Amino acid sequence: MFRICSFCVFTVVTLSMTAACHADWLRFRGPDGSGISPDSDPTPVAWSPKENIQWKVELPGAGVSSPIIVGDRVFVTCYSGYGLSRENPGDIDQLKRHLLCINRKDGELLWEKTVDAAQPEDPYTGIGVTAHGYASHTPVSDGENVYVFFGKSGVFAYDLSGNELWQQSVGTGSDERRWGSSSSPVLHDDLLIVTASAESRSLVGLNKKSGEEVWRQETDGLSNVWGTPLLVKVDQDRTDLVLGVPYEFWGLNPETGKLRWYSEVMDTDQYSSSVVESDGVLYGIEGRGGGSAAVKIGGKGDVTDTHKVWIGNDSARFGSPLVLDGRVYYFSSGVASCIRAEDGSSVFKGRLPGGSSGRSAEGSGRGGEGGRGGEGGRGGEGGRGGFGGGFGGGFGGGRGGGMGSQDYASPVASGNTIYYVKSDGTTYAIKAGDEFELLATNKVTEENESFGGTPAISDGQIIMRSDRYLYCISED
Repeated sequence: MFRICSFCVFTVVTLSMTAACHADWLRFRGPDGSGISPDSDPTPVAWSPKENIQWKVELPGAGVSSPIIVGDRVFVTCYSGYGLSRENPGDIDQLKRHLLCINRKDGELLWEKTVDAAQPEDPYTGIGVTAHGYASHTPVSDGENVYVFFGKSGVFAYDLSGNELWQQSVGTGSDERRWGSSSSPVLHDDLLIVTASAESRSLVGLNKKSGEEVWRQETDGLSNVWGTPLLVKVDQDRTDLVLGVPYEFWGLNPETGKLRWYSEVMDTDQYSSSVVESDGVLYGIEGRGGGSAAVKIGGKGDVTDTHKVWIGNDSARFGSPLVLDGRVYYFSSGVASCIRAEDGSSVFKGRLPGGSSGRSAEGSGRGGEGGRGGEGGRGGEGGRGGFGGGFGGGFGGGRGGGMGSQDYASPVASGNTIYYVKSDGTTYAIKAGDEFELLATNKVTEENESFGGTPAISDGQIIMRSDRYLYCISED
């Protein structure tokens, strides 16, 4: 009887913990970086400033980082004090970064942490920092603590009550263009992995409990890689840290940061988006002369000939692709595109209402089998010498300055509905399938706000941010 009761209690507790875990959106693009919500709770398809907006909270500053959801709390980062507009950026010594903890039920601010910027910071000029500002890294949480990367100001860990646990610098340098950085940290077991691109041209593994540096892998070209790494399970005994770099996909050992495998992919000299994995295959789509690619995960060394599935000429800019039910969806220049995951062939293209008047997405279907290697500095398990890449375009403006038309958000999905947010806040709800079917075109505000973060989804709620407000969209 004791064994039966114990088993019942264990089962209930385990199921409750699993449900709680599934309800959370703990990192950039959700639980596994796929952008797909595991929840069964339906999310609204349509909304407006007067419909299905549960709450709206003013933020202390701008940012293009994405919100995350941990239980009944929402976390989001911002910056203030400098970089308010191109015409009058202000005093750089007044630059501050903020981490906010908000009650997801009613939008009440529970606590806020403010961090002074480490100087000298990259100035608010040109097309780099003005594109995304100083709060571009999405926080990450293990459900107990929250970790945030503030660039040159360092990495910070807080418990859920707002008590600072530790802080650690991962570098104070700049890339040669002084464009800032944007990659978000990820967690692997007891390691917090930070892409310190501009700051030190490094990938850094920190002990999440103490902040102590466990490993560091440096590469001269890392300052021009902008996507967030992904952790993928190769088999029961192996997990790889994967990311897209110019000309190649890489798989690294997350315990050491050392290179395990690489594959030649699209012919692009920069990588701004994040890769995504589905059923053991890694997918990526890039812009500015880039393309698309699919590569099987795993292996050792050069796996180009053995693991490359297909190479295509699809093109997107900053947003990452989304893979759902054997189809790859991506958005670019006012066009929604879908290709087949198995071979890269085109499924559909659909013009979004009110979309960009500029060039449409560049091609579809499968391109040549080529790809460029970039052999310099490869060291097998010892790491790699040069990622390359770049980050161009830009919003312009800033908070109060009128951010421009670059679209930074990545698509996310709930059930059979895909959501995509443009920089002006227009959110398209599209039905997943073999035909382009626009379900709704939505806006949370008629005000002049700029939206650069990717939405978070949990328990039927959609949390999205602009440069001025955080919004909760729900039918309840």
